Amino acid sequence: MSDRRARVVLALVVFSVLLAQVLLYPGVDRLVGALGATTDLDASMWFLAAEFAAFVLFAGVWGAASDAAGRRVPFIVAGAVAGALGYAALAVLPRAFAPSFEAVLLLRALQGAATIAPFSLAMTALMELGGGHGRNMGAAGIAIGSGTALGAPLGGQLYGVSPFLPLWVAAASLLLAGGLALFVGEPSPARGGPHGDEGGARRRDSLREVLAGLRRTPALGVPYAFGFVDRLTAGFFALVGTLYFRTAFEATPATTGLLLGAFFVPFALLQYPLGVLSDRVGRTAPIVAGSALYGVGVMLVGVAPTVPLVAVAMVAVGVLGALMAPATMALVTDLAGAGERGTAMGGFNVFGSVGFLVGIVGGGTAADAFGFGTAFLLAGVLELLLALATLPFLLGLEVDRRALFAR
Repeated sequence: MSDRRARVVLALVVFSVLLAQVLLYPGVDRLVGALGATTDLDASMWFLAAEFAAFVLFAGVWGAASDAAGRRVPFIVAGAVAGALGYAALAVLPRAFAPSFEAVLLLRALQGAATIAPFSLAMTALMELGGGHGRNMGAAGIAIGSGTALGAPLGGQLYGVSPFLPLWVAAASLLLAGGLALFVGEPSPARGGPHGDEGGARRRDSLREVLAGLRRTPALGVPYAFGFVDRLTAGFFALVGTLYFRTAFEATPATTGLLLGAFFVPFALLQYPLGVLSDRVGRTAPIVAGSALYGVGVMLVGVAPTVPLVAVAMVAVGVLGALMAPATMALVTDLAGAGERGTAMGGFNVFGSVGFLVGIVGGGTAADAFGFGTAFLLAGVLELLLALATLPFLLGLEVDRRALFAR
């Protein structure tokens, strides 16, 4: 398969995984209630956190395993199928056996442990294609944005039918991801794929390898830090933003899905062109400018007094997110060695998943203790401070520009 076709198919895999994930967000309070929870904020927080805790624990496991085996596709397919079964089990088992909510959370964690495989490894496979790292990560970004852009409003509509229907559609979406992956050939050694890494077969302890890779290439700490904070704000919106819209404006799941979509649509549409732009102008300006202004936008969402103004602020945040996201992912590719990209991207997803987890738990805790307004302020300030603190490091990074256009 040509790089162009492989890029499209892998992007569709990423799209399908993100669609499945985000379908649950707009009415998560209704879903956890149907699954036996007795609270809204706390139960929603732990339901979302269980999945991302599993992401943290298993992203590196899948990455190191695929590096060691020298193959991506079998792991993508296995994770997608297992994740689909996990979503289906969430829809069936609680109604059939009425387990405790703690047991539901365990099942959710198992589903998350499987779901991270197709997401992380499809992005790794994209990294290994020719055509420029910004172009490839732009394709990943537009897939992420498109999946979330469609998932939020679609999930809101599905909740209007049944709180369990989003789970069934999520399962079908993951099965689609697994089927698509079967059409992707493995990267060749000439393209820097896993087969060309003789040391990869020796790397089996994933978390240890992520940390070892960070020690070998300390500069990876910069995109990892941005991945952490950017995903923190995503986790914040998934929980705090959703419940804020539902309570402050009495929004239905359908309206909440549309407000989330106001962010994700521009985020999706602009990922690819802005990823290509980062190939031409470098990574520093898109990352720093995008992150700083993104933090301001997050704060504006929390103070917008009406739904239309909230929607405008969400669109602005989506545009800024599209500016920084592909550049940040491409920076991981720029800095990682060809034989370590699976572990490097696994590490990026570990830090990102920790960020999402902190955004859920920390954002939920802050909103419960101090109110929604203060929680939005804290999230925005954190993003802004990171952009300012890392500017000297970004300016000091010397990235081989030829690697950006390697074919």
